[in-house]
Amino acid sequence: MKALLLLLVARLCSASLVPEREKDPEYWRRQAQETLRNALRLQRLNQNVAKNLILFLGDGMGVSTVTAARILKGQLQHGQGEESLLEMEKFPYVALAKTYNTNAQVPDSAGTATAYLCGVKANEGTLGVSAGVTRDRCNTTRGQEVTSILRWAKDAGKAVGIVTTTRVTHATPSAAYAHSANRDWYSDGEMPPDALEGGCKDIARQLVENIPDIEVIMGGGRKYMFPKNASDVEYPHEEKHRGTRLDHRDLVQAWHDAKPPGKVAKYVWHRRELLALNLSRVDFLLGESQPPGVPQPHLGALGGPLACPGRSVPSRAGPAGGRIDHGHHEGKAKQALHEAVELDRAIGLATRLTSAQDTLSVVTADHSHVFTFGGYTPRGNPIFGLAPMQSDVDRKPFTSILYGNGPGYKIVAGERENVSAVDFAHADYQAQSAVPLRQETHGGEDVAVFARGPMAHLLHGVHEQNYIPHAMAYAACIGSNRGHCSAGARPTAPLLLPFLALLILLC
Repeated sequence: MKALLLLLVARLCSASLVPEREKDPEYWRRQAQETLRNALRLQRLNQNVAKNLILFLGDGMGVSTVTAARILKGQLQHGQGEESLLEMEKFPYVALAKTYNTNAQVPDSAGTATAYLCGVKANEGTLGVSAGVTRDRCNTTRGQEVTSILRWAKDAGKAVGIVTTTRVTHATPSAAYAHSANRDWYSDGEMPPDALEGGCKDIARQLVENIPDIEVIMGGGRKYMFPKNASDVEYPHEEKHRGTRLDHRDLVQAWHDAKPPGKVAKYVWHRRELLALNLSRVDFLLGESQPPGVPQPHLGALGGPLACPGRSVPSRAGPAGGRIDHGHHEGKAKQALHEAVELDRAIGLATRLTSAQDTLSVVTADHSHVFTFGGYTPRGNPIFGLAPMQSDVDRKPFTSILYGNGPGYKIVAGERENVSAVDFAHADYQAQSAVPLRQETHGGEDVAVFARGPMAHLLHGVHEQNYIPHAMAYAACIGSNRGHCSAGARPTAPLLLPFLALLILLC
């Protein structure tokens, strides 16, 4: 009865939360008619050739994460939140992508990256290879390599780049250039003897060798580029940051050496080095930070010396999104959602710096998580707050945000933890979960695909995830499907604009 009374009171109070304009039916009718007019304008399809392609990937950014991030964005701007719009939600075309791997109903980031970058579905844990490759088995790799849209663009004379808040050797970005039977083979120091003897290359080495003329590479994971036990430039006394390479190679030097004569290649690890660059005079840029992949999304893979001051917490350097996944795995929804909002800020900046007439921008996720929010919360309820009711079973309050599984499962004195006794608004708070796991798992539902620009209408309805790069390549007249492209319409000049636009976030 008490819980029922609390719910009734909450619902009565929620009436006062309704903005006055929304009480007028005409407000909603006008809004719907404006939306209708905008939709009708889309009948004039943009069929230009895309000179630029930008793919934003929110790792683990499922639909529930998008919705919660929208509310968070609005509340950070002192609104109620629900009426807010993310920048990605302003894109005119939306589709759903099926994320399963060829051998997994609920996917991992390697198999999905192979799908949305290489256009081919693959087994979980494998990168840039077909489903003929078995995870961990180096001897199944030869002849099964598949190329990515980054390679297709490079072959068409485009400038290309990778900007990430994870390691550059992480599964999500590395499918753009690597072919590996195991996503964890970051350097040869992480590979088993049989894989080394079989001639398989580690991912960091492939970053330097497979496509040596990638114009922009920004991310974390510096230690995989240097000889084993080599001291880190930033953390010289910390063993965990020392180089890991058994072949004793300096891959940063190898990256420099591979550049054509007369071209300017710059490697930076510190923010002041980046700010000192005249980017108009730089042909190739490699920026790597440390530590790599530490699961603290509020710090970020570029959150050390490359980070910009003056950001609101959580701090971010560069386009975010790579570490939404890390926050969810730890059950730390606050970190995951702030990361999603920062990704959206990067999307907004890139949108303002490019034109929908010649730039196709696509925003999507590799997979979802078992993250949800509910509990009949009233309008404007803090997204990290409590539901307005207690459980009618154990008579305890609960937060609106919950996980299906993960480290937030806690039993105190034989009962579910009373969240009113803890700081559930803290950045490190682990939301309660139904099943105890050290790490929360991915979710298996479809993810959203938002598109804006030339041929964006090709992304509609429900698609297999591997369709995404094929649609993008068709729009840009790159890759194998170019029969619709006239010689005069196809652009040849390489354009670095999308990547330089994103790098502005670093200063």
